[in-house]
Amino acid sequence: MVWLAFVLGVGSLLFSTIHAQDLSAVPEDMTYIPSDLTVIGIDKKWTSGVSEIEETPYQRRMTMPWSREAFHDEGPSHWVALSAYFIDTYEVSNVKYERFMKATGHPAPAYWDDPRLNGATQPVVGVNWYDAQDFCAWEGKRLPTEAEWENAARGPDGFRYPWGNSFDARYVNYGKQHDATMPVDSLRGGASPYGLHHMAGNVFEWVSDWYDPAYYAQTQFSENPSGPSTAVWLGGTGTYVDRLTVGAKKVIRGGSWIAAKQTVTTTHRFWNDPLNNSYGVGLGFRCAKTASPEMGREVLSPALPLQDDRESKRGGS
Repeated sequence: MVWLAFVLGVGSLLFSTIHAQDLSAVPEDMTYIPSDLTVIGIDKKWTSGVSEIEETPYQRRMTMPWSREAFHDEGPSHWVALSAYFIDTYEVSNVKYERFMKATGHPAPAYWDDPRLNGATQPVVGVNWYDAQDFCAWEGKRLPTEAEWENAARGPDGFRYPWGNSFDARYVNYGKQHDATMPVDSLRGGASPYGLHHMAGNVFEWVSDWYDPAYYAQTQFSENPSGPSTAVWLGGTGTYVDRLTVGAKKVIRGGSWIAAKQTVTTTHRFWNDPLNNSYGVGLGFRCAKTASPEMGREVLSPALPLQDDRESKRGGS
């Protein structure tokens, strides 16, 4: 408990007073996330007032994971201690994935030839969990854990959206507001406090964890959590989408260009079959990498200068 109090008392100060000089240790196109004690998940008071549920006729044919009833898996909030790590500043792009395919002979993902989605700087889509894992391993990386992903999206202040606590459609590609995915380095104003782009919208992103809707309710304080140790078998809904909802699932995060507004919060949890690229036109990933212990707190996140611009974006809770 003494250690916990110490971290709570000085964590933010340490974060804001890092004076690193050498950024050469940060891998290209990655962002350094310092070790921290942070809150993951959200409490019921945040979701009980949800009144605007955006549904299309297709979505009304099923109980979707962004419906009001589905928010229960986002809580309760709980503390986690995370070691320092790197995470990709951008979603993996088509041009990067093409290099991987040429080097390894890995097959092209679904929608590879779709002109709406195959621009060089657009995020790769139509990948299943194993495709994403293989790419990250090829780059000497891994998929982020769900806790790492959420921490990188929320920042030290625990934002509801990457840019602050109030929704702003200017900063996110969701709900077919645009006709397709956007370049991975676009919408800079919607970057997370650490400078990560498209942690809300554009494409859902695979993380490493198995999905368990009750996982947060069973979790209190933990260090470097990696999700449930075994997969949870989800039962069928008796609807059109039984083929999608039955079975063991991996977590996907962040919402997408075709998904509803409720999916783009930093706490929203979604799932998909790891062998399936369903929701594929809106499903991609980014990679992470554990920071070596000797780096300590000597590396400054490239996004820290953006903190001066955050005050105007913060909304009420």
